[in-house]
Amino acid sequence: MRGRGGGRLAYLDRPAEYRGTTRQVCGLWPYVTGAGAPLVGVPLGRHLVTGSTVCCDPIAWFERSRLIANPSMFTLAKPGLGKSSINRRMVLGLDYRGTVSLVPGDTKGEYTRLIRALGGEVIRLGRGQGSLNPLDLGQMGAAARRLAGAAREELLAEAVGRRASMVAALVAIVRRGPVGGDEEALLGRAVQLLADRDLGRPALLSDLVELVRQGPEPLLRMTLADDEAGYRQAVRPVLRSLQSLVEGPLGATFNRQTTQRLALDRPVSIDLSAIPASEKVLESAVLLTCWAEAFAAIEAHDRTAGTDPGTGGGGGRRHFFVVLDELWRILRAGVGLVDRIDELTRLNRTIGIGQSMTTHSMADLLSLPSSEDREKARGFVERSGLVLCGGLPPAEMTALQQAVQLSERERQMVTQWSAPGSIDSGTGAEDAPPGRGRFLIKVAGHPGIPVRIDLTAEELPLNDTNERWAHRVVAAPGPEQGVGAPGVPGGEETVVAPRRPAGDGGRR
Repeated sequence: MRGRGGGRLAYLDRPAEYRGTTRQVCGLWPYVTGAGAPLVGVPLGRHLVTGSTVCCDPIAWFERSRLIANPSMFTLAKPGLGKSSINRRMVLGLDYRGTVSLVPGDTKGEYTRLIRALGGEVIRLGRGQGSLNPLDLGQMGAAARRLAGAAREELLAEAVGRRASMVAALVAIVRRGPVGGDEEALLGRAVQLLADRDLGRPALLSDLVELVRQGPEPLLRMTLADDEAGYRQAVRPVLRSLQSLVEGPLGATFNRQTTQRLALDRPVSIDLSAIPASEKVLESAVLLTCWAEAFAAIEAHDRTAGTDPGTGGGGGRRHFFVVLDELWRILRAGVGLVDRIDELTRLNRTIGIGQSMTTHSMADLLSLPSSEDREKARGFVERSGLVLCGGLPPAEMTALQQAVQLSERERQMVTQWSAPGSIDSGTGAEDAPPGRGRFLIKVAGHPGIPVRIDLTAEELPLNDTNERWAHRVVAAPGPEQGVGAPGVPGGEETVVAPRRPAGDGGRR
């Protein structure tokens, strides 16, 4: 230490540390700093105030550090600010720790390259891409066959019950309205009767339609019909909805055998980018079915993990990280789907699932027509162990404050991140928005942790969500060469200038 009274010291005492509220230690400013972020979990980036490393993921914060009571997270931010990037970073970091990630419904294909880079499996669904049979017992049926006795019967009953709920959800989507209790009970009994039949193959929705049309005695009793005419009148609404599933636009996807099953020994992404965004009914139905399939497969793994290898089970339990991105797409499909999502997402703590749900704003959750659905949807945020807030407009703060307690400074920070990028006067290009890659990590009533997500050079290509814009031909219009004219060579960006008029020396 140089200066008067200085000199060389071989050992420096650690300075005393004190903790207090801002009211108690305000006179010490600026010689104070906030508490450090936990170094447990996937490294995300740097603390925006202290510059320290911030590590976070719902599984590590629940299992290892006990910082949260529920291994789940909910992310809110405007489009283009990095919601999917933070999910991909967690998928990458958790894969290193042996956690298997599932993306059961990637509507824009944003996880495909990452999953393939990790050696995972990409399943494509959509028109002409593949199919998913909602009546196929799938992994739960396969797991039940490896068990015996009461455990086998219990798992089979669970599998059939899940399939019945799935069919009821699809009926709600196709009719764009709720399914009555009597109708759901009838569908459940019909699915059970169909599961008891030996068809030599998994049953299809068309088989279910035929069974309901035939009206066996158990279904006849449930409708309290006196004769066949009364039965047909009673089941006419639900039969019409089932027929729409089979013959309508959803039939090519759901009335065929499953083309590719989930494998739980490596990361999996179900790519739905082949489904046009305009086909909202198909997209919502496929999303919900994929989510149900993923949770059923995980439940099957949990039931058979650790059993005697001689029974076909065996192996230790794995942890799974389920990414439920673009939540708003399924919420807009119709009444009653909030209950289905609520059922699916209440199992994470009991069967070792880390869960991430993502949407753009609280308005996506509170724009539902039913007040009951709005309250349940808000509960998705309230029950999450972690809430990550990216850039959000000021209008969102009132609704967000009801689910997550933010200080005045935190609200200012989040709203500032929602501002658009500035325009470079020299190039005319828009700079990155100030909130890109910045998130506030909130846990219950604790102060938030502001973090900037730092992507490595290897991650940048895997996080490029504007790939389709990277190889466009940009042609300047002219008298002989119009925009997008054929024969123009490609490249990262090929600019074709129009031919200049005569008298310029022939230069172009």
